[in-house]
Amino acid sequence: MYIVGWAVLLIFLIMSLIAWLAMVWNKSKTKDTLAEYHLDHPEPDQDDEAPGDDLQVIEGIGPKISNILQAAGISTYVGLANTRVSRLEKVLSDADIRLGNPTTWPEQAKLAAAGEWDSLDLLQDELKHGKRE
Repeated sequence: MYIVGWAVLLIFLIMSLIAWLAMVWNKSKTKDTLAEYHLDHPEPDQDDEAPGDDLQVIEGIGPKISNILQAAGISTYVGLANTRVSRLEKVLSDADIRLGNPTTWPEQAKLAAAGEWDSLDLLQDELKHGKRE
């Protein structure tokens, strides 16, 4: 009976060791796979195209304001369309941008998100630096 207890303990320890080794080996394979992936798919530089939509399509948004909006978590037309003008004004204020006027940005972004490019062009013909003339 005493030998059976030691045998069970020994089997348990061997199984635990095998499970641990399998886990360690699997982690190293995952790291190798990730390393190979990153060699084929390098992380984009800050100068590369940012994820999301091109916010510079919106009248009144240039490269600097686009970067500020993306840093604030607004990187898509839908995100911009759903952002209140008061929040946009705060984002610009916090970034010490005084020239930006976001009053029509959500309206423009809504058209862009819907793919209504002709309507967006008509609206932008009425605007100067993002605000109605």
